[in-house]
Amino acid sequence: MVFNIPILLTYLRILAIPFMVALFYLDFPLTSAVVFALAGFTDWADGYLARRWGQESRFGAFLDPVADKLMVAVALILIVESQANIWVTLAAAIIISRELVISALREWMAEVGQRSKVAVAFTGKLKTAAQIMSLTFLLYDKPMLGLPLHEIGLFLLAIATILTLWSMVLYLKDAFRPDTTE
Repeated sequence: MVFNIPILLTYLRILAIPFMVALFYLDFPLTSAVVFALAGFTDWADGYLARRWGQESRFGAFLDPVADKLMVAVALILIVESQANIWVTLAAAIIISRELVISALREWMAEVGQRSKVAVAFTGKLKTAAQIMSLTFLLYDKPMLGLPLHEIGLFLLAIATILTLWSMVLYLKDAFRPDTTE
């Protein structure tokens, strides 16, 4: 098994999840949001460092999206529970459902030797950034420095949900595009 700093950052992202949950339930929403935001930053950092240092690996390529999906799904569950409204719940259902669909699609495409058709795209990166920002604001959910973080978080969650659906459509379209190399 490969072990390097980028993979360590990915493990730290997974290990941050129970701390984020505990802080959330101990009523430390700012600290919980900061843990989530820092974990979200490691999503960017591990990929950047792996590419820069030539430490990309198949294990890292597998573990990184798993860590992202776990982190986002748990944050969404916490937010749905605390906010209990149809729009947040619907957004969470769409985001989590998309992640399951795309994960299954990638697994299937790899099995049929077409994994490159569903490689990570820029839209997926934008989606992840919008999710992390929106969920950070919604985990804290209080005004800060005069900024209405709840409203900003909801707006960014709507953008993240739209990007989630759009990126799913693009991945599905690419996956089922006829192969022109035959």
